[in-house]
Amino acid sequence: MYSFKSRVRYSEVDKEKKMDMYSIINYFQDCSTFQSEDIGMGLAYLEEKKRVWLMNAWQIIVSRFPVLGEEITVSTWAYDFNSMYGYRNFMIEDSNHQIAAVANSIWIYMDTESYRPIRVTENDVRGYNPEKKYEMEYAPRKITIPKNMVALEGFPVIRSNIDTNNHVNNGQYIKMAEEFLPSGYRIKQMRAEYKMSAILGDVIVPWMYNENNTYMVVLANTEGKPFTIIEFKQQEEL
Repeated sequence: MYSFKSRVRYSEVDKEKKMDMYSIINYFQDCSTFQSEDIGMGLAYLEEKKRVWLMNAWQIIVSRFPVLGEEITVSTWAYDFNSMYGYRNFMIEDSNHQIAAVANSIWIYMDTESYRPIRVTENDVRGYNPEKKYEMEYAPRKITIPKNMVALEGFPVIRSNIDTNNHVNNGQYIKMAEEFLPSGYRIKQMRAEYKMSAILGDVIVPWMYNENNTYMVVLANTEGKPFTIIEFKQQEEL
């Protein structure tokens, strides 16, 4: 397990002084990036090898959203590598070792020249030392899109959406999708399936569906092909 400690910053909280899902994803991404950098398998290594790990699916379960000023520990560990896929858990704990959020993530190993998936070798994952899979209810990787979704007004990809891979960062899609949730919606679980990458200049058209307080947001191109499919489930009222 790889961990780092932090303190929830003002820039990471919403109007209720709580972290949102986008901030949690940023912590998780930072944690896995720090691990890769520390074991010598980070961005420079991948760029030299013409390789990249791309997010294929998220499942994040939130017990509570940490609040402004709170001390937290963010952890991650790989639990499997299989064919072209990598599987990784994440966790955020508070100062009392209580779990605030856990996640499962699935990644695809890509050749950046052919932009095709490539099989993972032992040399590609040295240092990650897979550990036991976290005990949780694992959702399917794929998300079924309902038939009766409603299209909303599209918007362009802007420069601040773009990451080091020159496409929209996986967390940015979640930030976009959160904008379409009703005010006060308390997320219990978020799932995301990434289908293709949006780049600078693309127009993203959101499609919405809601049933029993489960919201589905499909962020698609102008032809209706999904970039990302995102499902939000609400916390039960206290």
